[in-house]
Amino acid sequence: MVNRNLLREFDVNEDELLAVMGEEAPDEASWLAGEDVSINQIVEGKIVRVDGEFVVVDVGYKCEGLVPLSEWQPEIIEDEYGYGYGDDDYDSSDSEDDDTPVAEEPPPEVGQTVRVLVENVEDVAGRHDDRGMLVLSKRKAEKIEQWMSVMEKVHEGDVVTGTVKRKIKGGLLVDIGVNVFLPASQVDIRRPHDIGEYLDKEIDCKVLKIDEERRNIVVSRRALIEEERAAKKSDLLKVLQVGDLRKGVVKNIADFGAFVDLGGIDGLLHITDMSWGRISHPSEMVKIEDELEVMVLHIDYEREKIALGLKQKSASPWEKVPATYPVGTRIKGQVVNVMSYGAFVKLEDGIEGLVHISEMSWTKRISHPSELVQVDDTVEVVVLGINQEKQEISLGMKQTQSNPWDKVAERYPPGQEVEGRVRNLTNYGAFIEIEEGIDGLLHVSDMSWTRKVSHPSEAVEKGDMLKCKVLSVDTERRRIALGLKQLDEDPWVNDIPNRYQPGELVKGKVTKITNFGVFVGLEDGLEGLLHISELSEDKIENPEEICAVGDEMEVKVLRVDINDRKIGLSRKRVDWAEEAAEAEEVAVAAEPSAASIAAAGNLKGGVGSGDGPLFKSASTEDDAADDAAESAAAAAEDTEKESAD
Repeated sequence: MVNRNLLREFDVNEDELLAVMGEEAPDEASWLAGEDVSINQIVEGKIVRVDGEFVVVDVGYKCEGLVPLSEWQPEIIEDEYGYGYGDDDYDSSDSEDDDTPVAEEPPPEVGQTVRVLVENVEDVAGRHDDRGMLVLSKRKAEKIEQWMSVMEKVHEGDVVTGTVKRKIKGGLLVDIGVNVFLPASQVDIRRPHDIGEYLDKEIDCKVLKIDEERRNIVVSRRALIEEERAAKKSDLLKVLQVGDLRKGVVKNIADFGAFVDLGGIDGLLHITDMSWGRISHPSEMVKIEDELEVMVLHIDYEREKIALGLKQKSASPWEKVPATYPVGTRIKGQVVNVMSYGAFVKLEDGIEGLVHISEMSWTKRISHPSELVQVDDTVEVVVLGINQEKQEISLGMKQTQSNPWDKVAERYPPGQEVEGRVRNLTNYGAFIEIEEGIDGLLHVSDMSWTRKVSHPSEAVEKGDMLKCKVLSVDTERRRIALGLKQLDEDPWVNDIPNRYQPGELVKGKVTKITNFGVFVGLEDGLEGLLHISELSEDKIENPEEICAVGDEMEVKVLRVDINDRKIGLSRKRVDWAEEAAEAEEVAVAAEPSAASIAAAGNLKGGVGSGDGPLFKSASTEDDAADDAAESAAAAAEDTEKESAD
């Protein structure tokens, strides 16, 4: 009976098997000799003569029988034994080597007794009548009797021993008395690269399937090995302990490690546990069929998985790292790997450190470590830190050279003029490279004395060569503050106060209108504030009722405030009598200080040159809000500059 479940368990393709195992036995088979000779009966006869291509045999029937002479000649295994065991329809293309003969048989002799299978009754000329002769087969009779002999002793599930005779399509033929089929997938647990290496070897197999109808037997060596390994695995897991040293054989190699057969169970030797040093692939350390002594690192009894180690057999070189490489040590090493964040440098076998990209140069701006180092380069490094628990060493390359920032303050003292290239622009200023790796910041507030610069692109462009003055140097934070406007004298000290005297009439254009007044451009970069209260004798709710941006108007200078760098203007006072103007100026001079007025919310536009406000009027909530807005804007600008610094 065919055990189809067993076939499925061992992944034997039944359709493929039947396609190559040959013909079925005759339905009317009668393989026991009797008194009457009938078709498909095995009988004994004597050779009476050899006639051309046939041997004439007397089997005691009313006529003689014919056996092809070729059945005494050397045969090709597949022609007789190919999956059908004597199948005349055998396709020789199933063989990978068609011409290997078996041992020759002595030629037939008259009087010799032979056992033959009665296949048919026919006339030599093809007429079917009483004059016909028997068609006999000596070869098929031998195979049938061999099969019957084996069937008496072999059953499904039995272990049989045989010799591998032939490599054919899909597997091997094994002689156990008759040829049986060993599928390639059942030769071993892992399919061999070439199953031909088993030719002429005696092997033990387990019978998977017996098909009596087709006279086919399928065997498995793998099933037998797995049963043996299962027993060994169970015994091994009972005694195996973490820390044990065991010998094993490498059975398979993957990118992540090697599988080692410990004798019943495979353990994984991970690539990271092969060597204390760096290896790219397990094949650098082991080869298939290598015998190794490994250490058991971990056992998962539930999943029956074992982690193995090779490097753990020797002491870790990291145990001596703190003593061998104390912080500050200068040493040469070899670059073994380059990543986007840094380069790994081998100090000795099993000991590597990381040079972070930020520790490669004091001054060069490095986008990728490969700009400075390549694999196999020899570099000098300094030990910056050691984490023995994580087995990490921090290294530095730039520390082998003097830090140029240590002498920056000496080379660029405040007040010194320097020349550099505009390397980058930001919202708050421009970075000027004054030497390789040394940048200074030119803040927008230090670009012009009189012009309000909202973005550095209004004053400079990337790539421009500029002369600047060093304002300050912060060695600890590695920052240099530069000024462009400081190259010239501050016009607010002498020039502007001299050219814009209080009471003087000047002309300008409206550049900006706000809810608290109008800004009037007096010259390039210099503006004065015409407060809403100074626009007209009448009360004005909206400055746009009086003027528009671009309008030219004549105004009177009320006050020049050198400290706050502001000029206060008036339109309504332009036509005042000289006496009234003088009286007003006296009144203005008698007003409280600017600081106290600002605190009380009484400043009403413009700026002056004295301690008091330009003018004073009744306090309102709107006026206080206007002043607060101006103060907040100035404070925000100062804060931005401090943040950039």
